[in-house]
Amino acid sequence: MGVPRQTPDGSHEPDHAPGPYRPGYERVAELLLNHIAEQRLRPGDRLPTEQRLAELLGASRNVTREAVKTLAGIGRLSVRRGAGIFVAESAGGLVDDDQTLHFRPTSMDHVLMLLDYRTVIETETARRAASLATPLEVREIRNSATTSASTAKAADHYGFAEADAAFHHAVGTAAHNLFLRSSIGNIRRLASQSDVLLFHGDAPGSLEVAAEQHLAIAEAVAAGEAERAAVLMADHIATTRRQFERKIRDRLFHMDERTRPQETPAQQADPPAASAS
Repeated sequence: MGVPRQTPDGSHEPDHAPGPYRPGYERVAELLLNHIAEQRLRPGDRLPTEQRLAELLGASRNVTREAVKTLAGIGRLSVRRGAGIFVAESAGGLVDDDQTLHFRPTSMDHVLMLLDYRTVIETETARRAASLATPLEVREIRNSATTSASTAKAADHYGFAEADAAFHHAVGTAAHNLFLRSSIGNIRRLASQSDVLLFHGDAPGSLEVAAEQHLAIAEAVAAGEAERAAVLMADHIATTRRQFERKIRDRLFHMDERTRPQETPAQQADPPAASAS
């Protein structure tokens, strides 16, 4: 076993092999969300100054600034020039009780509960879409599924994210229930927060597998096979769940809470935009 190497701030690196690189501002963003939940802050509540947050979170001011920008970008914080940093009005459009308001996109429990909710909503949506879709809506579902397949084959992550969003939106539209469609949008907004903070904007699993599942769902909807469409959608979400579990466990395995977030030259760049996957 190697001797832990001391970092510039006096803490020590873990003595196991380093895990996947994770920018400091992402780790600080996670700590900041935990702080908001622990303090039970509500929408509109004001946070301490940037300097004070840096002190509370044990990070540099520059890394803290990037973390705040990241959380503002995914809709969790609101930064008002001259006024300060505030908790955003909504965590993603769901009912703002204490649990959904403080959704933690890096928490295994929260992400899996979100996927459970997604299973309930989207399997029923697919079932109804297969029964109610118009020819035009079927075409939209097929086209978006086909686009997801072509972008997956080309390893075009951004193109796939757009096609993936279009596919699930098209299935939601074909269910002819505005509340189901709205719920799908809210779920995707919350899931995108995990994409940014856990996966650095990357897809959590195989694009080609997801695209093949899109195509199968599209054909079931087109054939009017309601139960088959529901089962295929449930399988699709179960695949996503397994991918998330694997990625989250990998993150947790390599995390070392003793090591304070450090700024590197690469972290001076703006954080990535949220993925739509």
